[in-house]
Amino acid sequence: MKAVSAKPTKGLNVGSQLISADNSGAKIVRIVAVKKAKAKKGKQTAAKIADWVKVSVKKGIPDMKGEVFDAVVIRQKKPYRRLNGERVAFEDNAAVILKDEKGNPKGTQVKGPVAREILERWPQVAKIASIIY
Repeated sequence: MKAVSAKPTKGLNVGSQLISADNSGAKIVRIVAVKKAKAKKGKQTAAKIADWVKVSVKKGIPDMKGEVFDAVVIRQKKPYRRLNGERVAFEDNAAVILKDEKGNPKGTQVKGPVAREILERWPQVAKIASIIY
């Protein structure tokens, strides 16, 4: 995975609920695991902006409920620092569900703003975003 040009703070624990910001059919998802995360033995991993996570659908269309998908965190409430000195924090925690491991999103549009760090690491997700902040 490509590095992001920011110092993101880990703001989402395993078990955190996020809004699904795409039109894939899911409404609320819960983080089950953080993929490619490094942690000390016995310590639970946490996710940050632009991280690849496994999510379980909690609310949405009946076919998807309870299913586990790969997703990307596109917004987080916890402030993080960009290299130019500005701090960024969003209004909510949100994710986009992925179709495959290459980073192609399942939905065709993303609701709300998407962090600039997503553009660097997940260009396919940023391509369908309406606002990049």
